[in-house]
Amino acid sequence: MNRLKIALMAGGNSSEREIALQSAAQIYAALDPCKYAITVVDVNGRSWSYTDQEGVRREVDKNDFSYWVDGAQQRFDYALILIHGTPGEDGRLQGYLDMMEIPYSSCSMTSSVITFDKMTTKRTLAGRVNLAREVFLRRGEGYDGEAIIRELGLPLFVKPNASGSSFGVTKVKAVEELNAAVELAFTESDEILIEECITGREMGCGVMIVGGEEYLFPITEIVAKNDFFDYEAKYTAGMSDEITPADISDEVKAELNRMTLAAYKGCRCSGVVRVDFIVTAEGKPYFIELNSIPGMSGGSIVPKQAREMGMSLGELYDLVIEDTRRR
Repeated sequence: MNRLKIALMAGGNSSEREIALQSAAQIYAALDPCKYAITVVDVNGRSWSYTDQEGVRREVDKNDFSYWVDGAQQRFDYALILIHGTPGEDGRLQGYLDMMEIPYSSCSMTSSVITFDKMTTKRTLAGRVNLAREVFLRRGEGYDGEAIIRELGLPLFVKPNASGSSFGVTKVKAVEELNAAVELAFTESDEILIEECITGREMGCGVMIVGGEEYLFPITEIVAKNDFFDYEAKYTAGMSDEITPADISDEVKAELNRMTLAAYKGCRCSGVVRVDFIVTAEGKPYFIELNSIPGMSGGSIVPKQAREMGMSLGELYDLVIEDTRRR
């Protein structure tokens, strides 16, 4: 049996690099080595490297997406992308793979460009899901903090337009905190959003459509022990409670599922995705963001949801690989 030669793309160039490496390690352990010949490719700037059978670190030949096996050069058949941030979630890697005619596990280049840019995502989903109001700023633009607060109220969130894992995100509770929050957000992105704070319960909704079948994962309620679900709460054991399935009414569950599918289809996603919402006390969900390559580390939400519905990570990616190879 000829095994599918998979490049497990890991690492990346953003603040989420270490989380991406952890996700890749978990998926590497979950995939069936009888089906797949898996090579972990560490993407770090212009270096795309892997370790060969002799333990020698080698570079992937980006001219044809090839590598060396037993003294012979072979071309990868498939790319399984587990890079959070750039270049895995922003469409850059997908564009290269499209040119190489290599199928891959994530959203397309176009979909990735849309979903990585928070403002573009909101404009794409306007009318499909409930959205918080925002003010959009580019680096170097002036702004009137007091006027923004009069419009959006307090507290509010300041966040980079293109970043993940809550890097550069601040919850602002007073007008004198706004300037520092804006400066911090600009360390992660050249564009930022100042967004009204929707108060309620945070929900993470895993979803994928493969083989024409819709998979809506059990919904997770995220209860952060910090002021919001920031980087520490996401990745430090004991800093958040993640309740799967969430204790919500059938009506709220149905609306979350509807909006999750609307976001997935509206942004033309493929593979497995996580869509996050805030549900108000009145039971009205508001869209927060769409993660086109959600975390797959031991503490991540989607693996817990998959286990809850009786699916291993290996089985999940078998479905994704089979479906996306047809692309």
